Parts: sequence; structure tokens; C-alpha cells
Amino acid sequence: MDSGESNDNLQKVDANGKQKPWHSLSGKLLLLTVLFVMAAEVLIFVPSVANMRMRWLEDRLRTAAAASLVIEGWEDMELPRPIQNDALMATGTKSIALKTGDMSRLIATSDMPPKVDRQYNLASVSAFAAIRDAFETLFSNDRIIRVYGPVSDSAMVIDIVMEEDPLRNALLIYGRNVFLLSLLISFFTAGLVFVAINAMMIRPIRRMTSSMQSFSRDPSDPARIIDPRAKNDEIGIAERHLQAMQSELQSTLKKQQHLANLGLAVSKINHDMRNILASAQLMSDRLAMVDDPMVKRFAPKLLRTMDRAVAYTREVLDYGRASEAEPNRRLVDFAALVADVRDMLIVETELPHDGEAGSSHAAIDFVIDVPPGLELDVDSEQFFRVIHNLCRNAVQALTADSADDLAIVRRITVSANVENGTATVDIDDTGPGMPPKARENLFTAFHGSARSGGTGLGLAIANELVRAHGGTIELADKPGSGTRFRITLPNQNGTIACPDPVAPVAIKEVGE
Repeated sequence: MDSGESNDNLQKVDANGKQKPWHSLSGKLLLLTVLFVMAAEVLIFVPSVANMRMRWLEDRLRTAAAASLVIEGWEDMELPRPIQNDALMATGTKSIALKTGDMSRLIATSDMPPKVDRQYNLASVSAFAAIRDAFETLFSNDRIIRVYGPVSDSAMVIDIVMEEDPLRNALLIYGRNVFLLSLLISFFTAGLVFVAINAMMIRPIRRMTSSMQSFSRDPSDPARIIDPRAKNDEIGIAERHLQAMQSELQSTLKKQQHLANLGLAVSKINHDMRNILASAQLMSDRLAMVDDPMVKRFAPKLLRTMDRAVAYTREVLDYGRASEAEPNRRLVDFAALVADVRDMLIVETELPHDGEAGSSHAAIDFVIDVPPGLELDVDSEQFFRVIHNLCRNAVQALTADSADDLAIVRRITVSANVENGTATVDIDDTGPGMPPKARENLFTAFHGSARSGGTGLGLAIANELVRAHGGTIELADKPGSGTRFRITLPNQNGTIACPDPVAPVAIKEVGE
């Protein structure tokens, strides 16, 4: 996280270390509830304002119609000016006209007939037109309008001319009242929703958050594991899953602590063990010089046993590291790297090249089937360890399988290819194959060993290193017996030439 993000997070916390109200989940919920209710009220406000305007105008027409019916009894006599003024004042209009059939009569009018800005026929008004006219009224000033429509269900039509400002003022007052009422409803509804959701969701989520924060401060304390509620809703299920995850993590941390303690103990005794084994090797070398067939037979076994003990200690130390270094990737001649692995296996296992004397067992052919010039973008040291661990496991499987049967084919084949920027590396052997128990715990330290007494650290370390390169390692299917591990590395630009496998090199076990 960069400094900018850190500052942003600090600004969301007050002086007491608590989250600011409007940045909390409950604060956001309350604000959103108010905004959503207000948005819903706006959808109600628009048609209600248009409806209020129509009712206001209809009331004016009905009032004018009532006055006109009374005055109509004067027949064709012109009304006195005081009576006309009283009628116009009572209806709030500038002029009143009544139309019956083809006959039209001006009931009352002001001295100076006003100029009309807009005309509205209330007999036929669509919903969209009513909304449009209402907003025109709200945003217009000092207009003179003419409004006409039928008188109830009769054939008479009343026609009035009036100032629009009284209607506009009535609409503004109505809009203000609706807004205040909407605001009150919004906060009341938001409060109810907030209280309900806070009780059902926010407080349980806060409880889970508090438990996670407390657990992260001391994962080894069993008291910090959340105690889930007996609820079957989503929060209750999440709490039970959190409890299971925390319990599993705590158990894993205990195992990791045991491994760390083991690594520390092994590192302390490793130096003394090497000194003891060095002295034992010197004595074994002298013992091997004794001209006794029995001694000559068992001396090589003794030396190999001590070497395995040292190698076992080294594996535990390697696996006990806190973490592997990031791969220092360079272009590597993969065929040369595999050849180094083969030569190292010959030295480590004391298996001579083909043709050397003294072997009473069948040779193990080591085939490097890598295209010439194939270069992979990997960390040479780490990838050497990967191939070495897998090939050493193959050697151990082949030497342990019917060692006295010279007819059995013993072969390790390392092949590689690059297609569409993805490199595929196969380590194949003709051994007895992977036991079912080892398949279940593949790549798991101390559980994934394919042989009795093994640690499974070789596969675990290889898996970790391959994943650090962004690749995958898996046990691939193959026809017949044997084991095939497949490594896949993306983002490779290997140079591919015509396959020209390196000639097999045979390695033999020393005669016992």
C-alpha cells in the first residue's frame, strides 16, 4: 500500500481510532436509505403536482360556473359593473364567459380585456401534458391564462381568463409541503430500516470484524475464536464458517510452529552431526581398505546410509526456511541444466557411467530429450533443485524396485517443449508408479513420500519453487507403469529446433 492510500485510510478514522460515521457501513446504509426514499418521493411528487394543478383549475371553473348560472337569470341584460366586479373578485378571474350550444355570453369582464399568454382546455389533457404544464407554471411569472372546460356533465362550457400567479403560489406551497413531508417520511423510514438492518446485519458483521481483528493480533489464543450464534441465516452460516476457518488456521499455525521449532533444533544439531558423520566416513574409508569380502560388501552401503542422513538433514533445513527467495530469472540452456542434474545424481548416488566394472545390477538409462538450443526463462539454481528432486525420487524408485532382476527396463527421461509461449517439462520413469496413498497427499511435506521412510520434502519444495515461477506441477497420466511429473511454465519464448535427443547415459548401482 502506498502512502496516498495510507493517508486516505487514516482520514476515515477519528482521533479516538474509530471509523467516522459516514464512512461506516451503518452510516452509508442510513444515507442511502434517505436518498432512495427521496428518489421514490420525487417519482410521486411529479404526478401529484400536476394533479394538484388540475384540481385547482377545475375548482376555479366550478366556482365561475356557479356564479354564471346565477347571473344567467338576468337574461340579456348587462350586469351592473359592481356585480361584475364582485363576480370576478369571488372567482379570482379577469373575465367569465358561458357557452351553451352555439350561443356564447360574456358574463363578466374587467374594464381592459387582458392579453392571454396560454390557453388550456381541461376537457382533454394527457398525463404528460399535465406534468409539462405544471412545471411551466412553477417556472413562469406574471402570465395571463385562459382556461375552459365543461360544466359537470352538461353541454355548457365555462371559459375564464385569469392571472397565473395565484396558481403558481399554490403550487409552490404544495411542493414545499410535499417536500417536507417526504423528508420526514424518508428519515422515519430510514430510521426504521436502519434499526432493523443494524440489528440483523450490521451488529453481527461488526462482531465478525472485531473477532477477525482480535484473532489477527494473537492467532494462537483459543479464546479469540468467534463463538457463532445459533442462527440459520447467512450471517449465522458465515460465523460458523469463520469459526471453522479460525480453528483450522490456528491448528495450521501450531503445526507450522512445530516445524519451525524442528528446523531450529535440526539447524543446531546439523553442525555436530556433520562432524560426527565426517569422522564415521573416515573410519568407513579405512574399513573399506580391509581386504575382507564381507567388509567390502557392506562398506559402500554404510557410506551411502551416512550420505542419506546428511541429505535428509539438508532437506529439512531447506523446507524449514521462512520463504524461498524470489526467482532470479535468466535465459537458461535447459539441456545443459538437465545434464548437470544427471551428473550430480551420478556423484550423489555413486552410480558409475555405463561401461564401468563392478556392477551386478542393471543400468539406469538417463535420457535427455530436449531440443537443441532450447532456452527457458527461469532461475537456474531453483529450477536445478526442482529437476534434481524429481529425478532423485525416480532413481530411488528404480533402484528399490526388483534390484536383482536384470530384465527390468530402468529409464529416466527428461523432455521439454515450448508451444504458444508455454513450456512443458516432463520427468518420466519406468518405475513401479506412485502408490495411492502418496497420490492423496502429493506435494504435502511429511505425507507425500512415495517410499517408506521418506519425508516427501522433495516434492513439496519442487512444488513451491515451480509456483514461484508462475507455473504448475502435476502427476500426469501415462500409458503403462511408471511415474510422469509434468511442469508447465507460462510466458516462455524458448528456441525450438528439430528434436535431437541427447544420447542416453547409463548409470549403474555399485555391486553389493
